[in-house]
Amino acid sequence: MSRAGLPPVNIVGAGLAGALLALLLARRGIAVTLHERRQDPRQAAPERGRSINLALAARGMRALERAGVMERVRPLLIQMRGRMLHELTGQTALQTYGQRAEEVIWSVGRADLNRVLIEEAVRHTGVQVRFNQLCLGADARQDRLRLRDQASGAEREIALTPTIATDGAGSAVRGSLAAAGLLSVREDWLDHDYKELSVPPLAGAHALERHALHIWPRGGFMLIALPNTDSSFTATLFLARRGQKSFAALGTAESVAGFFGREFADAVPLMPDLLGEFARNPQGQLGTVHTTPWQIEGRVLLLGDAAHAIVPFHGQGMNAAFEDCAMLAELTERHADWETVFGELERLRRPNAEAIAQMALENYSEMRDAVLDAGFLRRRQIALGLERRFPDRFIPRYSMVMFHPEIPYAEALRRGAVQAQLLDELDRGPGAEPDAELAEKLVRERLPLLQ
Repeated sequence: MSRAGLPPVNIVGAGLAGALLALLLARRGIAVTLHERRQDPRQAAPERGRSINLALAARGMRALERAGVMERVRPLLIQMRGRMLHELTGQTALQTYGQRAEEVIWSVGRADLNRVLIEEAVRHTGVQVRFNQLCLGADARQDRLRLRDQASGAEREIALTPTIATDGAGSAVRGSLAAAGLLSVREDWLDHDYKELSVPPLAGAHALERHALHIWPRGGFMLIALPNTDSSFTATLFLARRGQKSFAALGTAESVAGFFGREFADAVPLMPDLLGEFARNPQGQLGTVHTTPWQIEGRVLLLGDAAHAIVPFHGQGMNAAFEDCAMLAELTERHADWETVFGELERLRRPNAEAIAQMALENYSEMRDAVLDAGFLRRRQIALGLERRFPDRFIPRYSMVMFHPEIPYAEALRRGAVQAQLLDELDRGPGAEPDAELAEKLVRERLPLLQ
């Protein structure tokens, strides 16, 4: 038994969530065995097709601070102060994320972050990591977890109880439990896919403004680019699967060149291997996973993407998973059995997981379209003004999600809906200032003080 009174636990998946969770639990004296299908990322090249860099925000940083690793992570980060919008004309404009110097998000390389988390986890004697272990599924009724060693091909079974599955959106553990009728899963796929491309360094430096997330919003689709520490950018095209402007319409090098030349003319000169990368790189799917329940009687728990994968348009998938990890670790200090810990984790986190899933979908429309809309920009300025006047009552929804980890996602969604209605009532059209007295009345009536 650990000093927390809990027996050792299996974690399936040593990606970002699994590695952080192992570290958090080990710091509480809980023994952990991590089972990972991939090779040791400290010795192997990153897996192709997975996003190279991610957006780290306040929620994720708070979890990393609780794990005691922020000082090791900080050199991996590049500050992004806002969205750099690239219009069809080639004009650019920076839309800052917030109005305070600290209201920024951070680009971080997935592979580098994963490596640091694993290195820190294995420094604890209670953590074992077994790589090249493919999970074949879980049998909750027989209490067995099935694994295959990918080097030898040998299969083995171990006791399932207790196991935490952090094996991602395509979770093998979740799939086996669903097949056994122990939980239900709904996967809502977008009709838009994505493809990763790259913007290499230019004369040894970043070819675009380094401290921004670049967006080429085009209404029904968009291109984005996040900075990397090697002076490159990782670019991602989000585009419909089928239709006139779609991946299906880009079947030849000529069609790809024509499409990018028309839609992203200023980006093309910065992407010398555009046609080669477009042909080589996989086309990924985007979707939201809804699972009920997340846990089975203290035997097995789904956590992070395995339970509630979301689309990437709010930059919160990793951050939400890290919040899951931090909360689970906190619960191990309050409860002495895994069944209670697992049940409480689901009870407390489910409303927030559902809220960020909804907000992530809504943010896609904002990123690819609304950011250039005059009404959106007008209401954004009203919102920033209200935040300055009433900082204890009004915080824009985006800021609540990205910069205020003390505000749960569900509360950000609820208050955000009230604030959106309020902004509609205060927006009097182009050139007109909002009524200051009405603004004060509405804010004080509808928005209680933030705790």
